[in-house]
Amino acid sequence: MRWDGQALESEQPDALPGMAKLSHLVRTVSTPEFAGMRFHEVLAKSALNRVPASSAMPFSWTINPYRGCSHACTFCFARNTHTYLDLDAGKDFDREIIVKTNVSEVLARELARPGWNHEPVALGTNTDPYQRAEGRYRLMPGIIASLADSGTPFSILTKGTLLRRDLPLLAQANRHVVVDIAMTIAVHDDDLQKSVEPGAPATLGRLDTVRAVRESGLDCTVFMMPILPYLTDTRDHLERALEQLSAAGATSVMYSALHLRQGARQWFMQWLESNHPELVERYSRMYSTSSYAPKEYRRWLAQKIQPIIRRHGLHRGSINPATALPRSSTERTLIAEELPPSLAQATLF
Repeated sequence: MRWDGQALESEQPDALPGMAKLSHLVRTVSTPEFAGMRFHEVLAKSALNRVPASSAMPFSWTINPYRGCSHACTFCFARNTHTYLDLDAGKDFDREIIVKTNVSEVLARELARPGWNHEPVALGTNTDPYQRAEGRYRLMPGIIASLADSGTPFSILTKGTLLRRDLPLLAQANRHVVVDIAMTIAVHDDDLQKSVEPGAPATLGRLDTVRAVRESGLDCTVFMMPILPYLTDTRDHLERALEQLSAAGATSVMYSALHLRQGARQWFMQWLESNHPELVERYSRMYSTSSYAPKEYRRWLAQKIQPIIRRHGLHRGSINPATALPRSSTERTLIAEELPPSLAQATLF
């Protein structure tokens, strides 16, 4: 089936059992363009998610237009969230994608409330907003426009090369609010990358996207996350990775060792057993008592990578999005075009 003819008319009566936990499920869509995948379209009641005050995250709000992710990264920490819908953290996370089709309209209304304090908003903290489905649903332009029009600073973390589609809009938004862009590029071995991130864009495509971001006048931090013990932590791999990131124009680099939360742990270990059985025992020992790599390993990694980062003219970045006040401008053409119709004429910078 294609999207045409699958009209948004009523809630889906034959949805998967766990979908009943989602309010306002409208329809489930399958299409030959995305073989083996299904998209469960919902009408979201809210777009902004409040980050708990106890969290160590440097932002207060997030937006997740999608739930589940076609990048299919074996180590993705968000996998276990699919179990809340009675879906599994493995193949279902990769193939059963929740789409908040009205997210930009809901967001615009939330941002227009008198009590909104223009706190920084982060995208890409759970699942990737520029995964393949974004090419069809095109939710991000409306989100970007609503944030910029309201004077709200925001950050985007992605592996998706589709980000390049929105660079003119992002560059314009950056003239009104602070916009932080980051690309995740952790694996600089083509065969390994295709195996461990089977649905994600290739490393070369992401490096080209970093270049495009910089050519658009925006900074671009690169997240070398996760670094995989005994696979991507060799000196040769780290040298090659940082040389490529420097050549692409990365502004700064963030890195961290693999951590394996519930859900991701089982899926990644299954991948490891199939592809690198010689490492199963080592990983089992490393992650036997914690989701995080041992402190000794993290200290060893820091001592190894930090001199390489400096040698390539990079520095260790910060994930804290800027919180500067909105900047005034009369240029709002692209932003106005992407705003929901009810707000396109009603808001001013």
